Amino acid sequence: MVAELDKYIVGQQEAKRSVAVALRNRWRSRRLDADMREDIIPKNILMIGSTGVGKTEIARRLARLVRAPFLKVEATKFTEVGYVGRDVESIVRDLVETSVRMVRGEKLDEVREKAAENAEERLIDVFVPAPKKSSNPLGKLFGSEEEEPQENPEPPKYQAGREWVRKRLHAGELEDEIVEIEIEESARPVAGMFAGSSLEGMSDNLQSMIGSLVPKRRRKRKVTVAQARKIFAAEEADKLVDMDVVSEEAVHAAEYSGIVFLDEIDKVAVSSGHTAGADISREGVQRDILPIVEGSTVVTKYGPVKTDHVLFIAAGAFHIAKPSDLIPELQGRFPIRVELKSLVKEDFERILTEPKDALIKQYSALLAAEGVALTFRHDAVARLAELAETVNEQTEDIGARRLYTLLEKLLEELSFDAPDLADKEVVIDAAYVDRTLADIAVDHDVARFIL
Repeated sequence: MVAELDKYIVGQQEAKRSVAVALRNRWRSRRLDADMREDIIPKNILMIGSTGVGKTEIARRLARLVRAPFLKVEATKFTEVGYVGRDVESIVRDLVETSVRMVRGEKLDEVREKAAENAEERLIDVFVPAPKKSSNPLGKLFGSEEEEPQENPEPPKYQAGREWVRKRLHAGELEDEIVEIEIEESARPVAGMFAGSSLEGMSDNLQSMIGSLVPKRRRKRKVTVAQARKIFAAEEADKLVDMDVVSEEAVHAAEYSGIVFLDEIDKVAVSSGHTAGADISREGVQRDILPIVEGSTVVTKYGPVKTDHVLFIAAGAFHIAKPSDLIPELQGRFPIRVELKSLVKEDFERILTEPKDALIKQYSALLAAEGVALTFRHDAVARLAELAETVNEQTEDIGARRLYTLLEKLLEELSFDAPDLADKEVVIDAAYVDRTLADIAVDHDVARFIL
């Protein structure tokens, strides 16, 4: 896990090891007998470090690596019950929604081939429709219509036509043909109805209930065969996926594999010596979050969800407040403390060049779309890293995010002129960096505004 995280995140080995151990312990617990497995709960992690050092990225990449439902929320979104703000139980509802999307995507992948076959049959039906049976409309209305038995049924005359169309479809000869098809469109209630506070759960249930009562409408649409194949494949895949099974598996995945990243936890900590005003509300948020973290059951539209085995990773800069300013009960629920170190020049150099999609690779790829070959020399990378460290020390320490502001300013003119450049090969060296950025970085007042 740490080796995989190293591909995307520079440094912070202690934090990587902590989250890797927490995830590995989950795997270990699943191999124990049922009684002991239920008693072993995940050890939640508190990450302490300034912004831009990789706290969120570590958690997000790890969740993607182990294919676990992952939710990132800011603790500042929530306010104590009775104040305007979101209900903390929405954390669990959102986690389950994420889990449902993930499991449904996996199920759709499993039935993709069968859905493609069914979609092809529907496409052939468009070109060679089956003969319509004459029917008594009153009989169909009252359900008393009976088909007359045929003594010697003849083979359908359109069979040869279907095989001819199938061969042409396989050969790709009909991809650009325009056809008229019927597609389903479900009437959905307006999103966000009753949004806010504890009515959110009622809103979810009401919307799903109304959605199931309102019948699906069909409308005609003219599309190419290639588009029709995609539309039919999506509809057929939906029919093949059992949403009851998806819901059951998604709830289990959220309960035993879910990861919740609680960002900005320090913003709801009550600084010592303050007892009035907004601090009362902030302590209320902590007390509301506490039952979710320590283990409770939340009712969602997919059924009750227990949070006992959800892994919570909290993070904050803790510049003003300290971890000890959190209420004792919440502190006790985050036994693993990890301090992420501020980034220095050597880290910035590695961030610019080493990760899988490093910043310099990204900007080079963007300009390559205009036919511009952008090359960064080593002295330019070193100078950029040095400037990032200097500006972070002199203004606010925003970690690796400082590199975005520096690179945007550095390449602003080049990005603007890229379509009209005569010379499509551009080399960035230390002199180019100094010419563009040094004056801004040296002037503290200007740096505060521009960088």
